[in-house]
Amino acid sequence: ALLEPGDHVVCSFPGYQSLYEVARSIGCELSFWEPLEDDGWRFDPAELAGLIRANTRLMVVNFPHNPTGYLASTEDFEAIVDIAGRSGAYLLSDEMYRGLEFAGQDRLPPSCTVYERAVSLSGLSKAYGLPGLRIGWLAMNDRNLLAKIMSLKDYTTICNSAPGEILAIMALRQQEAILKTQQARLERNLAHLSDFVTSYDRILKLNQPGGGSICFPRLIGAESAAEFCEKLIHEAGILLLPSEQFHYGDQHVRIGFGRDDFPEVLDQFGEYLARVKRNG
Repeated sequence: ALLEPGDHVVCSFPGYQSLYEVARSIGCELSFWEPLEDDGWRFDPAELAGLIRANTRLMVVNFPHNPTGYLASTEDFEAIVDIAGRSGAYLLSDEMYRGLEFAGQDRLPPSCTVYERAVSLSGLSKAYGLPGLRIGWLAMNDRNLLAKIMSLKDYTTICNSAPGEILAIMALRQQEAILKTQQARLERNLAHLSDFVTSYDRILKLNQPGGGSICFPRLIGAESAAEFCEKLIHEAGILLLPSEQFHYGDQHVRIGFGRDDFPEVLDQFGEYLARVKRNG
């Protein structure tokens, strides 16, 4: 709705593919803003500023970040908004994991509340654990852009299902209870994962996520994350996502820790690693 061929788009990377591939399909020029693994997967605003061009139309960010779980600090977030404002670019903020920040982490404000050209994207599939409803939303102050988006939607998906919308309303009315339950489970599971990584620190190196239900540890010693994941699914029935699926090298894996049975899965994972070690 916003972009035209030749526009420049800056997007946090690695990330959810649609956040940049839709722009590429339109014919836009892309620049990727990559995090610093040695700095806890921090996205440095100074590097973002260096990617801005005269024709930068849109900046795309995602916090808490998929796949690393990184959550920008309030100071860095304010710097991002300032860069957008000085460049005149729109800011698309993927906030699907908002509400799943961990203890001691500051929840960022919705981008649309702090910048007139910002669009906040969210929905029920992540923080609320209700992906089957297929319900999400965009929030913005730019009424002209909103009209363009509504017109475009009329030509594509038109509307949601009525039962899905009713169930979504029921979930939103129980927002506090749902998010409290989700956060408690994630914090328990993250504690288990941290202990696990400590026990297998010769195999995995983890930067602690600041929010969300995913993290992106580095595999130590494995020649290929893709080959490691292929063997793991066939020999142990455990699914990890190798970093090649994000077009981000072949030395990291994405781990999801949002399910109730996560501790049992870690036990199975540990048994597999012990078996591999015994077999050389």
